Amino acid sequence: MKKTILTAGAVALTASAASAAGIERTANDYGVLFQDGDQANVSISIVNPTISGKYTDEVRGAGRNLGVDGGGKKSSGNMANSYVSVSASYKKDFGENLSFGLFLSDGYGADASYEEGFYTGLTADWDSNQVSAILRYGISDRISVYGGPRYVKSSADIAIPGQFFAASAATSAQDAQTAIAALTAAGAPADHPDLLLAQAGLARAGAVLAGYAANPDAFNYTAEGEESGDWGYVLGAAYEIPDIALRVALTYESSITHEFDTTEVLTGFGILGAKSKTKVEMPQSVKLDFQTGVAKDTLVFGSVKWTEWSKWEVRTEQYEEITGSEITGFDNDVITWRLGVGRKFNEQASGFAQVRYEKADGGEASRLAPTDGMLAFGLGGQYTNDNVSMRGGIEYVKLGDAEVADGSKFEGNSAFGFGLSVKMTF
Repeated sequence: MKKTILTAGAVALTASAASAAGIERTANDYGVLFQDGDQANVSISIVNPTISGKYTDEVRGAGRNLGVDGGGKKSSGNMANSYVSVSASYKKDFGENLSFGLFLSDGYGADASYEEGFYTGLTADWDSNQVSAILRYGISDRISVYGGPRYVKSSADIAIPGQFFAASAATSAQDAQTAIAALTAAGAPADHPDLLLAQAGLARAGAVLAGYAANPDAFNYTAEGEESGDWGYVLGAAYEIPDIALRVALTYESSITHEFDTTEVLTGFGILGAKSKTKVEMPQSVKLDFQTGVAKDTLVFGSVKWTEWSKWEVRTEQYEEITGSEITGFDNDVITWRLGVGRKFNEQASGFAQVRYEKADGGEASRLAPTDGMLAFGLGGQYTNDNVSMRGGIEYVKLGDAEVADGSKFEGNSAFGFGLSVKMTF
């Protein structure tokens, strides 16, 4: 019962990337280390998210005023592209107490692209590959420890269209005009520091607006981060009662800090391929997995995972100097809950159902990840013939509603994922 149902229970994870916290797409399944015998696994998931929002009247008006193509449209269109995620693992036993697992996956990823309305041209791509080499040692038949190095290589590209800078300049110009009018009405002298500051701000904003009107493309911002590969580690411990298929495992994955060689371009501000270093911290996490038999051929399983996504942000040197802020980031850590049940039908077939949940935190969401929390439902099964097992699962994800800084709302969004995995034991 244990081996058949457990492998089926893992299938939903291959279809979970549509809604994992932050930009996580594939989490390593260290449960492979506890299965019997040598084995190799290959998994593929196809995820189709639908994430769109409605612009506020102010944003639509700004688009029209700035001459943005389609700037008056109400909907952003679907900004999240479909993607395919692939992972693989190999597990080898060295005697009764020692086993080794090698895990390969794409780990993290993002593919955001706006093609309608005011946000048109706002894009972000993040690509990662990760490998973990983990040893597990059984201290007794019930207690074991495991751990090893983890290596992640990532690259990132971001583009922000010129209308964002022009709209910011228009707001600054309006604020400066309001300040000048108030100071003048109050009888402030011509050399008053606040009046001089407001006039300088108005001049700067006016120069940006004039430059944008003459050549909008000169205000399109791009940042390209070359590949950065960096090391972390994994530590874990588990307690088992094999007779009732009980296992509780606690796994810690350390943070990994990338330092990207970054090239920024924003011609309208005189940035013509500026080179710098951009540090981005991939978050640490702690995960508690559990499973137990509850009846003949029936298993309950689940997990609770905390990930420190509040540490993740992309803050490039020139962009911060111009705007005073990061390009994108997350405000909150995330806790992901999972609960499911597996059922063995016969010696060849088993199935499972599961639910996953992330709480909505509120506050402003990033335009490049405009969701907040989620609720997901998954179904799947496995069929085994001799030493080959095939697993499949589907998952529907209701993505939480979110609001971004300018008040635009992203509501009623969802994702659908399908996962397929093949395991061979030998």
